[in-house]
Amino acid sequence: MTTLEKKLLFFSIVAGFALCVPQTAFAMHIMEGYLPPVFCIAWGAVCLPFLTAGVITIRRLMQQHRKTILLLAMAGAFVFVISSLKIPSVSGSCSHMTGTGLGAILFGVPATSVLGVIVLVFQALLLAHGGITTLGANTFSMAVAGPLVTWAVYQAGKKCRLPKLFTIFLAAMLGDLFTYCVTSVQLALAHPSVQGGVWASVIEFLAVFAPTQLPLAVIEGILTMLVMMGLETYAKTELHELRSAKRGMFR
Repeated sequence: MTTLEKKLLFFSIVAGFALCVPQTAFAMHIMEGYLPPVFCIAWGAVCLPFLTAGVITIRRLMQQHRKTILLLAMAGAFVFVISSLKIPSVSGSCSHMTGTGLGAILFGVPATSVLGVIVLVFQALLLAHGGITTLGANTFSMAVAGPLVTWAVYQAGKKCRLPKLFTIFLAAMLGDLFTYCVTSVQLALAHPSVQGGVWASVIEFLAVFAPTQLPLAVIEGILTMLVMMGLETYAKTELHELRSAKRGMFR
């Protein structure tokens, strides 16, 4: 068994144990029934183009570059595991890392959106974390908006020739923080404050999440950096094939 296969097996074991742990429903993802139907439909519609592009991307990778499947599975397991580890926040909510920054750096935003929606479905059904009616909103914040920022910061860092590990850390951290900024906006649009309207509500939700989410974003940046260091050391062949596949797809 190769080192990468051992890591994949480890992630799957951790994920299996996580599925067996009972969780409370005070989840950081927007909970079931908390958004009006029109918002649920609208956010889901916004996610559709990204999911479609992601399915196409993953299909091409599976057909033409089989070795990259292990990296894709590991990125999905990484999202599931660290986004399932919640810590108490205030106002009966919880905060957690997203894990989608790793997928955005490796595979881009569309493929990461597919990984994200799969994780969110499992968490909603098995961990009472999020909901099916709010799946579109949660997918947009965690699997589209956050990865977009991560990918943009990572590309900008490469063009500016910043140190690679620092760029990975910064991209993952900012992507995590942006996820919760978007979540705050989503909640504020659906439930504006009586005094002050939407923007006052945005500030209120950001204030709720900030005390726990800021340190978690830093931790996620460090974890993503460490995982990338491990991949650069033990999965050079798979990373080389993935880079070749990405160049071929965007010609």
